[in-house]
Amino acid sequence: MPPTPYAYFKKQIVPLAEAKISVMTHALNYGTAVFEGIRGNWNEEEGQIYLFRMPEHYARLRRSCRILRSDFPYSDEELYSITTKLVEMSGYSEDIYVRPLVYKSSEALGVRLHNLEDDFLIFVAPFGPYLDVDEGARCCTSSWRRVEDTGIPARAKMTGIYVNSALAKTEAQLNGFDEAIMLNEDGHVSEGSGENIFIVCDGVLVTPPQSSNILVGITRETVVTLAADLGIAVIERNIDRSELYTCDECFMTGTAAHVTPVVEVDHRPVGTGKPGPITRQLMQLYFDVIRGKNPKYAHWCLPCYSKVKTS
Repeated sequence: MPPTPYAYFKKQIVPLAEAKISVMTHALNYGTAVFEGIRGNWNEEEGQIYLFRMPEHYARLRRSCRILRSDFPYSDEELYSITTKLVEMSGYSEDIYVRPLVYKSSEALGVRLHNLEDDFLIFVAPFGPYLDVDEGARCCTSSWRRVEDTGIPARAKMTGIYVNSALAKTEAQLNGFDEAIMLNEDGHVSEGSGENIFIVCDGVLVTPPQSSNILVGITRETVVTLAADLGIAVIERNIDRSELYTCDECFMTGTAAHVTPVVEVDHRPVGTGKPGPITRQLMQLYFDVIRGKNPKYAHWCLPCYSKVKTS
């Protein structure tokens, strides 16, 4: 049977096609919602989908809700149960993306966060490679700066702030690049349009600190952990734009992007112009981990199918 996508909407599970909101919904008109993206990674040999680090994603969603003044009364157990049930009911035999979203659901006009109702939804959709992890990404430094934390808090994954990312992404792609790298207002490297960034200098991983207005990524933290286990040193510090041109290797991390090598920045090759050895080492370990193939990190992967599927 072909997959049938479902959504959790208005406190019940319904076919995705029936999950509709009003045009007057506050979140639609003002960007007043927070969300997560949780990867479900298909393991062909086992006929299983593994959700990667779901507890950490929901913990970050709770933090985002506090910033947006959103009521989110669900327990962890409820969230995990609803999410895994949705994935199993949808029945995909490929990589998927799970989108939980807490949004201001009042049908009301007026810019504010208070005196509004909140609601919660989840939907599941197939989601293949976001960037070319084999050949690597060609990037440009964007003319759009990363929004300051004093403008829109970087610690919250808010729908409204992604206009900043969309401007940068479209500018990059219309100019022939795969992805954008945004600087902060101080001129230091912040992040991609939807990814954190690492460079490799003399065998050491370097990544921007939280103070560079980054969204603190779960994949970023995963890579830091994997690097430590591989004996690779990691430093958090400001990165200048010119270091993107002179580093030995560069890669991006994110739920959508996984671990993607950056092979060119502003028409300049990064290192040899091909994915470097440290990047490849981390990629190989990371992709084994997220598909449930590495017992050491099995606690990060939650299987969704009670009975394994055959594709």
